Amino acid sequence: MDTKLDPLAADRAFFSALISANLESLDSLLVDDFILIDVLSGSEITKPMLLAAVGSSQVKFEAIDQVESRMRVYAANTAVVTGRTEMRGRAGEVAFTASSRYTHVFVLQGSGWMLASAQGTQIR
Repeated sequence: MDTKLDPLAADRAFFSALISANLESLDSLLVDDFILIDVLSGSEITKPMLLAAVGSSQVKFEAIDQVESRMRVYAANTAVVTGRTEMRGRAGEVAFTASSRYTHVFVLQGSGWMLASAQGTQIR
């Protein structure tokens, strides 16, 4: 599926770009004022911070399995994707695993569906 036409494809592309550390893809998928609320710490992470962390391997995702996802579209230019993931990776030298529920807000801009906001909540 084309991320320009389908928010669910853009959602999968985001997770894929995190796993492969593809900064070019991440950059093209995120709006300039993107904000991520970190699933483990609850801190706010901006687009430059996320790109730097992934690019330097400060954060390395080994696997992100989408267990479920669903989409709602509003006014033809905003989509909310919610779902559940199982993640595995490293933060520095520390390994982590996390089960989470997430909410991603996509907006339709000139280049297609772009991620504006991401919120993760850890499932314990």
